[in-house]
Amino acid sequence: MIWLSDKIAFPPYEFTTDDGIIALGGDLSEKRLIYAYKNGIFPWYSEGEPIVWYCPHQRMVLFPNDLKVSKSMRKIINKKEFVITENTAFEEVIYNCKNIDRNDGFGTWITDDMEQAYIKLHQKGIAKSIEVWFDNKLVGGLYGLEINTIFCGESMFSKVSNASKLAFIYLVKKKNYKLIDCQVYNEHLASLGAKEVDRDLFLRVLKG
Repeated sequence: MIWLSDKIAFPPYEFTTDDGIIALGGDLSEKRLIYAYKNGIFPWYSEGEPIVWYCPHQRMVLFPNDLKVSKSMRKIINKKEFVITENTAFEEVIYNCKNIDRNDGFGTWITDDMEQAYIKLHQKGIAKSIEVWFDNKLVGGLYGLEINTIFCGESMFSKVSNASKLAFIYLVKKKNYKLIDCQVYNEHLASLGAKEVDRDLFLRVLKG
């Protein structure tokens, strides 16, 4: 396992473990985070642990043409009961992603340092959010980084049924991204058309 130094660099992809870990340590500085995402690498760790950097061999992605919108979701969209906005409540979105109870157990991986690091990236115009509102209350959303023509999704949340799906569908349909990076497999995104691809394919699109 390779530990990072102060230098903004990562090991060659060949050093990635079977679990997708490419390095440990380092920091969450703006320069390192941007460099990491431009190279298909992202941090994922728990509070009190060293920073763990991942670059999975299989990458969960969505190509916009593969988006699946069910009949029930189309009905919800057509009712226009929800208001969807962009970048109007980033800090609220990441706070909810960090603190909301989740059945999958992935609600606690956003550490305090990560929260502040992504807020700073948002202030620089790099991290983006989509918000879903109902009766003027924030009920769902997602956030991630915009790297060239790719959106690197980080997390999403729902306080009412289908709110995060609405945010994701809006992101895919209203923005002109070549690819949505979903990082690792989950059934929620698979139901919307996301699939796993080889890392080499993902990196070609990312760096193309």
